[in-house]
Amino acid sequence: MFTQVKLPYAFAALEPHIDALTMETHYGKHHASYTANFNKAAEMAGFQDKDAVWILSNLDSVSDPAVRTALKNNGGGYYNHNLYFSQLSPNPAHEPAGQLAEKINSTFGSLENLKAELTKLASGQFGSGWAWLAANANGDIMISASPNQDNPISEKTGYIPILALDVWEHAYYLKYKNLRGDYLKSLFEVIDWNIITENYNAIIK
Repeated sequence: MFTQVKLPYAFAALEPHIDALTMETHYGKHHASYTANFNKAAEMAGFQDKDAVWILSNLDSVSDPAVRTALKNNGGGYYNHNLYFSQLSPNPAHEPAGQLAEKINSTFGSLENLKAELTKLASGQFGSGWAWLAANANGDIMISASPNQDNPISEKTGYIPILALDVWEHAYYLKYKNLRGDYLKSLFEVIDWNIITENYNAIIK
């Protein structure tokens, strides 16, 4: 059974960057709904014993188009939000460490350049979607944007997300209204780069 990531912080702990009401609605309603519907779709597909990465990597194996779509949308919503909420902290490290720090500098020139490029992708995502920092087993990193609840796994890029920027309106509209850029700037203030580094280290061989 798939379960939501357990938050190690209170809903109000990320204020003023993310308000408590947004957290309550985003985690308690939107993420909870994706999780419940993903469990139903996984049962329909006979995938109860598979993990989310495997399911999102093998959507083409599902012959029923309705079940396949349910797995893609709700599985993506489940996986994407688990990553999003797990990377946030009221006391975050503001810089990565080790091999990830070196890779960011060699690929993007600096952490600030990476954040600027990610912000550009997230700001430019039309409608609902995400922007990602992702890595592969070789330690390479890339940034990308995805519509809806897609991600680099379901898009078959060979990369696994290690950082997620949620730009669905439910992630920010209660506090920031249509000012997506202000939300993104503030979001980086509560992203814990120690966790991003751990995510990277778990992927590389």
